[in-house]
Amino acid sequence: MLALYIREMLQIQLNGEPKTLQNATTLAELVAELGLDARKIAIEQNRVIIPKSAYANTSLTAADEIEIVAFMGGG
Repeated sequence: MLALYIREMLQIQLNGEPKTLQNATTLAELVAELGLDARKIAIEQNRVIIPKSAYANTSLTAADEIEIVAFMGGG
């Protein structure tokens, strides 16, 4: 028997812009969906900085305000 799972699309605010997510339900999945390197970013969810160790266990909900900051090298 083949089980079919359909994820509901999720609408969030990402860096101040509306964003509809196709497959992401956690911060780790959001990072993957956006093609980002988790080692080079910081994420704030609803004005709270989330530690990288918590990305996989931090759920996204409708109307979340997510800010992602990328670290740049240089000098």
